[in-house]
Amino acid sequence: MNSFALGVYSLLMRFGQPLLRRKLARRGGQEAGYLQAVEERFGVYSQPAEPCSELVWLHAVSLGETRTAALLIEALRAQHPGLRILLTHGTATGRAEGLGLIRPGDVQVWQPWDSAAAVAGFFQHFKPRLGLLMETEVWPNTVAAAQALAIPLLLVNGRLSDKSLQQALRMAPLSRPAYGALAAVYAQTEGDAQRFGRLGAKVAGVFGNLKFDATPDAGQLAQGRAWRQALGRRAPSSGAQPVLMFASSRDGEEELFFQEIMALTQKRRAQSAINLVASSVPASCQFLVVPRHPQRFDEVQALAEKQGLRVSRRSSWLAGPADSEEALQADIWLGDSIGEMALYYALSEVALLGGSFEPLGGQNLIEAAACGCPVVMGPHTFNFAEAAEQAETVGAAQRAADLPQALQAALQLLGDRQARAGAVSASLAFAARNRGATAHTLQALQPFLQNGSAGS
Repeated sequence: MNSFALGVYSLLMRFGQPLLRRKLARRGGQEAGYLQAVEERFGVYSQPAEPCSELVWLHAVSLGETRTAALLIEALRAQHPGLRILLTHGTATGRAEGLGLIRPGDVQVWQPWDSAAAVAGFFQHFKPRLGLLMETEVWPNTVAAAQALAIPLLLVNGRLSDKSLQQALRMAPLSRPAYGALAAVYAQTEGDAQRFGRLGAKVAGVFGNLKFDATPDAGQLAQGRAWRQALGRRAPSSGAQPVLMFASSRDGEEELFFQEIMALTQKRRAQSAINLVASSVPASCQFLVVPRHPQRFDEVQALAEKQGLRVSRRSSWLAGPADSEEALQADIWLGDSIGEMALYYALSEVALLGGSFEPLGGQNLIEAAACGCPVVMGPHTFNFAEAAEQAETVGAAQRAADLPQALQAALQLLGDRQARAGAVSASLAFAARNRGATAHTLQALQPFLQNGSAGS
């Protein structure tokens, strides 16, 4: 490691701790999970210290990474029944999801703040013998400490966008030694591998994306399809079918979406008054918005109501939207639940991809494809560039220049049954064709798992 650069960085991280505490207190006002075990982030733990190097550390920062980690953990346990996992996270949603992955003997704590003291406390307390970092999480002090302790760190399901590469190159005295000290990187795509290589990382394999190996929850798919069929049995005047979803919407996107929906709603009402129907304005389309971050549910509802739109929340439906008069009268359905994306995709005929209409990099479209829900995305998909490009090439997704154009494209797809059926088939085929990353990753990890309690 560049000792001078790391020293300056460590000083900044040390003096940044009060800012982090204030941030956690502020986030805790919205999500109580952030107030849980705060001192763990600074290397202070209530769990008994580990007597020896036995735990395999797996870091999954947020909800998406934790769900992906679940695939790898299941495969690891099947091959190594005695495996003990040290699971860390950075967000409250990730930690809540990860709780379901913990078994007796495992440990779950917060990711240590990347200060020298916190990282040292983490490694001294838990003594992991191996670290698996999911997707993008590489921290200079954490890597330096692991290297000094001869703990191999591997980046699994690694992805690195062009934007992230440029940011890393601007901090080359820190980033190059950190990436170079990783024992191995298993990249999602050839493009990711090339970008990691520019930072000096040891790319040991290109295995695809683990997310393709996730199987949508069968119960949720069945419930979503049943709700869709129930909506189809309602009179066309109910205006509740088909469903167009804005999936994983982000701050800055919903307000424009609601403005477009309000203009569309007013146009519908005007046409209805004079008994006209326009092909670009389906008379029976229902809009569903599922925000990416659960702490924004109330905010998103307020944004819709500010535009004069009527909102019905999924949490108020007892037996589905078709049996809720409030839902049938609403302009917007708000998906205010966590962990039900398969249900929402099964309920919907087409989805707009959140995070792609602002320069945020887009959200994961793989789950939509696995559920057979075609996607219309905006111009900003750099976080999933190759997957987005492949999906567009095979017809599982469409690209639009901006949100208004994407909405029109989605409405046109809703109105073309044959085109929509083709897009559904393309989505399912796209998801099936790209499976297999978990098996490749598991095989690559075997040399690191042959000793200790991970042995079969």
